[in-house]
Amino acid sequence: MSKVWFVTGSSRGLGRHFVEAALSRGDQVAAAARDTASLDELVTAYGDAVLPLELDVTDKAAVFASVRRAREHFGRLDVIVNNAGYAQIGAVEELTEQDLRDQLETNLFGAVWVVQAALPHLREQRSGHIIQLSSAAGVIAMPLGGAYHASKWALEGLNEALAGEVADFGVKVTIIEPGGFATRAGKNPDPLANGHMARPDPAYDALRRRLGAVAGNQPAGDPAAAAQALLALADTDDPPLRVLFGQGFYPMIQQAYADRLKTWADWQDLSAQAHGKLDR
Repeated sequence: MSKVWFVTGSSRGLGRHFVEAALSRGDQVAAAARDTASLDELVTAYGDAVLPLELDVTDKAAVFASVRRAREHFGRLDVIVNNAGYAQIGAVEELTEQDLRDQLETNLFGAVWVVQAALPHLREQRSGHIIQLSSAAGVIAMPLGGAYHASKWALEGLNEALAGEVADFGVKVTIIEPGGFATRAGKNPDPLANGHMARPDPAYDALRRRLGAVAGNQPAGDPAAAAQALLALADTDDPPLRVLFGQGFYPMIQQAYADRLKTWADWQDLSAQAHGKLDR
């Protein structure tokens, strides 16, 4: 049975590949983008199977209207892909308040509005799959990515909580954590590459040079292959809560979690001290 998709950030990058893969196998897609002109080729190729929606996910009212229109147009919604987002780059000290607010408005709040708009329809159907694009940067952190990491780590916790809340309604949740992919936005596999840059403070120039010397050493993934993996994920009866897309960051993530567990174990005496003694 074909599926109906609602995909944000459909104009380029992984989102565009996701939309094209779904359409090419006969599914129907509500493709949301800031500029629907970027979707004209898809409309020409697939006709009524694609519904182009002009959408800025930071506009809550527009998100609700777009989801409602997609539901009315296709009659149901099967897969919700929260893909829209960008990376704000800069040391924490360099970030302006607006830098941080803009990052969270798009990456975090935009995703929340989509979920809140879609859930009443999915609950009514007693089915559906919410897929959240996080990042390898949602489970490990690197210097100069504080704002981006904050948004993605927040999405990780939010969607884990969501999964427990909607399971009884037959709704599934999966968090995808991609590494770097060779999309049209750029071939640098660094998940923080091609982002918005904060105004640089010279105090961090040396750090930028060191990171620049090693950035891009991870192999870039094939976005077309990622799109096929997404289709397989959407077709799975029992999808995982989390899944990595790409291989490059897996060893780094393994080491990060091993180090975290070791640190907690090494400091158990202090943890016990902090607990104190309770009167019985």
